[in-house]
Amino acid sequence: MKKALFQLHLAVLLAGFTGILGKLITLREGPLVWYRMGITTLAMLLFLFWKRKLKRISIKETFRIAYVGFLLGIHWLCFYGSIKYANVSIALVCFSASAFFSAFLDPLIMKNRFSIREVLLSLIAILGIFIIMHFDKRYTIGIILGLLAAFFSALFTVLSKGLTRKHDPYTMTLYELGAGFVSISILLPFYVHIFPHTVLIPTLLDWLYLLILSIACTLWAFVLVFSSLKKVSSFTTNLTYNLEPVYGILLAFLIFHENEHLNRNFYWGFSLIIISVVLQSLRVLHIRKRIGKKLPARFKIPWG
Repeated sequence: MKKALFQLHLAVLLAGFTGILGKLITLREGPLVWYRMGITTLAMLLFLFWKRKLKRISIKETFRIAYVGFLLGIHWLCFYGSIKYANVSIALVCFSASAFFSAFLDPLIMKNRFSIREVLLSLIAILGIFIIMHFDKRYTIGIILGLLAAFFSALFTVLSKGLTRKHDPYTMTLYELGAGFVSISILLPFYVHIFPHTVLIPTLLDWLYLLILSIACTLWAFVLVFSSLKKVSSFTTNLTYNLEPVYGILLAFLIFHENEHLNRNFYWGFSLIIISVVLQSLRVLHIRKRIGKKLPARFKIPWG
């Protein structure tokens, strides 16, 4: 059990580190995401061939998975765009709004019961983001992109729920990444047209960071999570992943000293977001304790 918990927290730490690498890589968000999805797809394909885990999926289901993969690509574009236009801390704070969007999208798409409590708790996080945005105009574009990233993350997660019940997670992930790579490949010429000065060739240091981002922080983190699930429940995994923004922001403070460039309104807003996450976790723990095994275990695929 100790090994499984270590694997889980290491995976969450790696997920939090994706924002750091997004800041270190000099490429804009468009080519950055294109390289990340391409390298990760190739690495995942080789890994599945090596482990003999690759399974066949029907054409109809392939298109469903491809659509979800496209949403993952858009989520990453917005997330890294938020980092480029603001910073890692702002992007990760906005990422916390995904719970707010999930509270609406889950009942609409999955036909689950609408929860007023989830909406109210999520509104605390939204209030925190509003305080940051209202009192600090420097990061307006970054915050808007961060909120879009949170929306697409929530949509991706909700749509993935049904797919994870029907398909092998490794094969499904390969298809999602591959479809996302194809989608971004189609969009990239339009992106370059809009931003004509976009650099497409990474530097040697960029290549190193891209490999770490794609293989360590994406593929290895994914494998670590599924290895930990042999001992740790998906319920515990989802709660632990609430620490991802916290880890990422602490790393940004440590590496980039972003805390020196943020005013006190950021900390007021961030405090509200932490309160929201804690209350959400306590609520889920209470439901788990009251209902026990009847609570469905829905694992969120860990894509930071």
